[in-house]
Amino acid sequence: MAAVRWLPEALDDIERLYTFLYDKSPEAAPQAANAILKAADLLQANPHIGRSMPDETGRRELFVAFGAGAYVLRYKLSGSDAIIIRVWHNRENRNK
Repeated sequence: MAAVRWLPEALDDIERLYTFLYDKSPEAAPQAANAILKAADLLQANPHIGRSMPDETGRRELFVAFGAGAYVLRYKLSGSDAIIIRVWHNRENRNK
């Protein structure tokens, strides 16, 4: 079984996403956080579950359906461990 580690930036992302959603729907925010954490648990059992990115970085992405969209967990493998790099909602403007 793989270990899952979170980079500080990914943990900051979780906090940012939770705060954003809590301001809009206090009921949905903990459900979204739970969905993200369950996806991280899936990585423990199967770290190759996410799709490989079409570049040479070795990064992978796992999409977590939630409501009308999805959260994206970007991660990389280090040995048998999954290191979560960043997390965002697929509707976010990521051009910044």
